Amino acid sequence: MRTAALCARWIGSHVARDVREAVVERWALGYAFVTRDTVESVGELSEATEDIVGRDTASGDLAHFAVLYHAGKLRSNFCFDELRQFLESSLLALACGSHREEPLFVALRSFAAFGSREVTAEHATALLDTAWTSPRRTRYVVDICLNGLQFAAPFEGRGELLRDRATEAVRDHPGDHMFLFRLASGRYMCGEYDAALGSVDEALRRLPATGSRVSHKLLQEQYLAMRNAIQDGLLRAHRDAEQQRRWADQESANRSIEETMRSSTVRAVELVAVFTAAIAFSVGSLQVTLTGTMPLRDRLWLVAAQGAGLAVFALLVVGGTWWLTRPRRRR
Repeated sequence: MRTAALCARWIGSHVARDVREAVVERWALGYAFVTRDTVESVGELSEATEDIVGRDTASGDLAHFAVLYHAGKLRSNFCFDELRQFLESSLLALACGSHREEPLFVALRSFAAFGSREVTAEHATALLDTAWTSPRRTRYVVDICLNGLQFAAPFEGRGELLRDRATEAVRDHPGDHMFLFRLASGRYMCGEYDAALGSVDEALRRLPATGSRVSHKLLQEQYLAMRNAIQDGLLRAHRDAEQQRRWADQESANRSIEETMRSSTVRAVELVAVFTAAIAFSVGSLQVTLTGTMPLRDRLWLVAAQGAGLAVFALLVVGGTWWLTRPRRRR
């Protein structure tokens, strides 16, 4: 932390104001990532804070640089709650003064809030929007905002928010492999596997092979891990689609069998009613015809009346069966 303060003092003396902000962001956050395995303890932070705050007229600038450096370490190690407490309540962070309102500081707060289980997603999103809509938004601000969304605790709409913001970042910074990787992550969360695969392939293609070999290898491993996850998602999606198709076919077959059984039952009841009426008519008409003593004309009228009555009985049975078993429309 003392070395970070010395770097900040050197920047204040040697770097022009129009590029100072860019140098501060790249220097503080870049070296924070490189030295992320050496995080100062609470006691070391307290001692460094006493040396940095109050001994220089530009102590606010020195504190700001030191805070970005330490916060960058916590961010690289995904220490969300530690980062949130450090930015909100540490004496060094409070000594930053007006720097606390800058979009980079707010973006770091949103990153910590998204990863914390003690902060609501609404509060984290509000911090994100404040940093994102700032006219002083830089590439590092965009990267930290997207990074926070990518590793945020699950909440509704997270994937869509990451996808939409990453799409805007790729539009504003065309060819940036990191933002293409964030876009692939957002699309993967939304289940857009084909588009996600295209984004991560583009990120791998644009990943520069120059610079630190360690950083390049680390990023390449992350991108390849995401690519494997996307391909697994594609395979699961195809399997799920096939399973859904089979379930739909089985459900259709079950409905067909159910309809056939229902129709067969109705037809059987109707057939029994018709046969019952026919048998009753045959027995009755034979008795009247063979054993009766009435004149032929009267017998014919009696047989006709009996047949009509049994026909009406059969129609009533068939009609009642249809009425009771007809498909009913749901409201």
